Order: sequence, then structure tokens, then C-alpha cells
Amino acid sequence: MLKAAEIGPVLITGCSSGVGRAAAAAFRAAGFETFATARDPLALEQLRALGCATLTLDVTDEDARRAAVEAVERQFGAVGVLVNNAGYGQYGPIEEITLDEMRRQFETNVFGGMRLSQLVLPGMRRAGKGRIVNVSSVAGRVSVMGGGAYHAAKFATEAIADALRPEVEPFGIDVVNVLPGPIATHFEATLLKTIPKTGDDSPYALFKENLARGMRAFLARGGFGVMTADHVANAVLKAATVARPRTRYNVGFIAKFGPVGRALAPDRLVDAVSRLVIPNKGS
Repeated sequence: MLKAAEIGPVLITGCSSGVGRAAAAAFRAAGFETFATARDPLALEQLRALGCATLTLDVTDEDARRAAVEAVERQFGAVGVLVNNAGYGQYGPIEEITLDEMRRQFETNVFGGMRLSQLVLPGMRRAGKGRIVNVSSVAGRVSVMGGGAYHAAKFATEAIADALRPEVEPFGIDVVNVLPGPIATHFEATLLKTIPKTGDDSPYALFKENLARGMRAFLARGGFGVMTADHVANAVLKAATVARPRTRYNVGFIAKFGPVGRALAPDRLVDAVSRLVIPNKGS
């Protein structure tokens, strides 16, 4: 493991709860100068008490993105590790998700992290070192019905990382993705609120009821393969501090074996099983 002094300061997005909060606490406990960010600064009081520096940051706001990076660079010269964690899950049938909702999903989950990466890279190049850790998801490797918007954003995160990594490697910079399976956090509550409410006469009414029920069970604490935020935060810390990181860290049973099973199974079989798990009218 590299030491905090060798790596430099850590900037983490989406620290109001869940993995972001747990990661900020883990980095601070390991001795890192840790900048925890969120849209609501009041949500960061607990991390401030632990010794984290806190910044207000909406990852979709260019002025806020620039201000956050500049705040770190004024004090330390360059960001040592950027942890792109901020995000949420837009769920529901593709037909009923508006383009504005899809744009918000990509602005937060894809473009926010991509732009922050662009902003920290000049400082990292000058320092001759740096690491970008993206909290991605098994959803970036396996796409299932009801989660098309979220999966599309996570697939994009994976594709961007694969292109960026060899581009910046000559400058001493690495890009690592952490892909968790299901996590018991507030993610579920936010996810359920995104399912479009289009009335009882929607052709997807039954599907959306079953989708909500299925996601509650999938993300329930104590469920099969469901992890804690701390479990994932430890993987993020490892991805940021090992001397020779893997390009990806699949965290948990489902993240490790789900993509393998999906790659081996025919598409039509996966479709049929999905319709059994989340039934719709006419299924």
C-alpha cells in the first residue's frame, strides 16, 4: 500500500450518505487529507467532525466543479486521488422515461465524473502522479429490464474509463473502476422515487409495481449478496492506495459472478427469465 504522503489529497463526490460517506471516513482514518463533498453541506457535519475538509459540490454545476478542484489545488498543488462516487439510479420502462430524465441521469452519473476528471488531470500531470477511482457498478456490465437508463450511464462510465486509462498512463496517472453488486444504502429509496408515475392506465403499471417490489428485495439489508457501504468503501480505499491496482475491482458475489453468467447465457433466455422475475401484463 502507498502511504498518504506519497499519494496526496483525496477528493470524493457524493458523500452525504452511503458509499461516499463511508469512503471519506475510511480515507480520513487512514491518514489522508480528505475533501468530502455533497450538494447539501449540512449532510457532511459527521465527516467534518472526523477531520474531513468539506465542500459544497453539485457535480452537474461547472462553477461548483471548478471551485472544488481549485480549493484542493490551492492547498496541495494537485489532487492525489479523485473518487467519482456521486450518482443515483433512474429506473422504469424505457418508453416512459423522458429525455430530460435521461439527460439528468447522464449529467450526474457520467458527465459530472468525466468533467471532474478533466479538471484534475492537469494538476496530476504536473505532479507526475494521480489516480482516478470511479465507483461504477455491476450494472455497467450487465443490463436488465427496468434499469435501462441507469445501466446505460454505468456502461458509459466503463467505456470512458477504458479509453482514458491508456491515454493518461504515460503521465503517471491511473484510472480504476470499482464495481459493487447490491448495497444496502439510501440508493434504493432514491431509485424507487425515479420510477415514472404515469397512472393506473399505463401499459406498464403492473411492471412498475413488480419492479419496485423486486428492487426492494434485491437491495434489502441481509439479502443474498447485499453488502454494506463500508465493504465497498474498503474496496475504494484499496483501489486508490495499492501500488499496482487492477483496472477493475468487482466487489461482492453478484458483481464477481453475475457478468460471467450473463456472458454465457443466450439473450433470449435472459429475457425470458427477466420477464418471469418482473412480470408485466401479457407475460
